[in-house]
Amino acid sequence: MVQMGACCGCRAVVDMTEAGEARLRLLRSANVGPVTYAQLVARFGSAGAALAALPMLAARGGGRTPQIADAGAVRREIAAVERLGARYLFLDDPAYPPLLAELENAPPALIVRGNMGLLERPCVAMVGARNASAAACRFARQLAIGLVERGAVVVSGLARGIDTAAHQGALAGGTIGVIASGIDIVFPPENATLQARVGDEGLLVTEQPPGTDPLARFFPARNRIIAGLSLGTVVVEAAPRSGSLITARLAAEAGRDVMAVPGSPLDPRAQGCNLLIREGAILVQSADDIWEAVRPLDPRALRAPAPGPFDPAPAEDASEADRRRITSLLGPVAVGVDELIRQSGCAPAVVQIVLLECELAGRLERHAGARVSLR
Repeated sequence: MVQMGACCGCRAVVDMTEAGEARLRLLRSANVGPVTYAQLVARFGSAGAALAALPMLAARGGGRTPQIADAGAVRREIAAVERLGARYLFLDDPAYPPLLAELENAPPALIVRGNMGLLERPCVAMVGARNASAAACRFARQLAIGLVERGAVVVSGLARGIDTAAHQGALAGGTIGVIASGIDIVFPPENATLQARVGDEGLLVTEQPPGTDPLARFFPARNRIIAGLSLGTVVVEAAPRSGSLITARLAAEAGRDVMAVPGSPLDPRAQGCNLLIREGAILVQSADDIWEAVRPLDPRALRAPAPGPFDPAPAEDASEADRRRITSLLGPVAVGVDELIRQSGCAPAVVQIVLLECELAGRLERHAGARVSLR
C-alpha cells in the first residue's frame, strides 16, 4: 500500500454544514451500515435526531449502546478530505450518481476526486482477472478505447490485470476508478502512477475515509459501487470463483446488463466468463457489442430529480410480543426480509424497526438480496 499526497491541481472545497457533520457521525458510528443509515434518517427525519436515538434503539435490540463517532474525529476526516483535493457526495446531492442511488444499499456518502462531469455520461464497468493473460489485457484495452470513442466512461477497480488495462485504455476519454481504501491509499503499490492519473484526468471514488487500508471485507462493497454506477458490466477474464463474478452478480441483481468475453475452455481464467455466457450473459466480441446493449439506456432518461431531505417515516414501534416473534424467526442462516414479514404476520414497518434495533445492538448481519441473519 502507498500513501498518496494531495492533488497538485486546484483543491475542491469541502462545504460541510453542521447537518453534514451529523450525517458523517451517524455513518461512521458502530453497526450503522448503508441500509441502517437510510432507515434511521427516514424514521427520525435527520441524522442529528437519529444519533440521539441510537442508545434507545440499541437497548431495545438487546445490546449495548453502539459506539457513536466522535465529532472531533469526523472534523479531522473532513479536513483530510479537503487537504487531498477531494469532496463528499451525499445521497441526496444533485450530483450523486442516479444509477448508484437506485441500490438498496447505496453508499450514503462518497468521497470523490477528479472530473465529476464523468458521472453525467453513460458508464460501463469492466472487470476481470488480476493474473490475466497478455491477450486478455490487450483486448480489454481495445474495448476500453472503443467505448470512450463512443462516448462511454469505463469504470473499474484499479486492481492488477484487466482493471489496469481497462483504465489505461480509457484514460484519454474518461475513466472512473473505484477503490476499497481511503482516497489517499494506493493498492496495489505498482498502480500508484495510474491511480494518480485517474484522480487527475478521470475520477477517483471511494466510500472509505482517508487513511483506511484496503481490507478484504471492503472489496465486495467496492464491487457494488462499480456495478451500481454502470449501465452494464463486462467481464473479460475470470475464474469460476472470483471477485469479478461477484461484481457481475451484483450487476444482475441491480437489473443491469451482464456481458462476458468468451475464452478457451482449456484456460481456467476463461471458465468464469464462459459460465456467465451459458447462464445468459451477452457475448462480447467488440466494443460495438457492448455499446449496442447499453446505448438504448440513455442515462439522461434515467436521471431523476435529486431526492430532497428524507421525510420522516411513520414512527410505528414494535411491542415486546412483536420483537419475540420476529427474533425467534432469525438464525445463523440468512433469510429474506419479505419472508420474515410473511411468517411473523407483523407489519413491514414493525419488522424493519426490530431488525434495525438488532443491527444497532450488534446482533444482526445484512446480506445481499435483502436477507438478514443473526451474528
